Amino acid sequence: MKIRIDELKELSERDLREKLEAEKIALTQLRISHAITPLDNPCSIKHKRKEIARIYTELRARELNKA
Repeated sequence: MKIRIDELKELSERDLREKLEAEKIALTQLRISHAITPLDNPCSIKHKRKEIARIYTELRARELNKA
């Protein structure tokens, strides 16, 4: 499921950090599963990485706005 940028902007910083940790864990699980038995959709790893990057981008934008 793709994360929309609008959804990220509505979340608090704490929620974003929690979501980031959850996405990192999910990515790790996908990589482990893919190493054991190939995934039906290996592009899901790529999508998870992009979702994590979107969260990092939103966190960085908020950090710059504070300064």
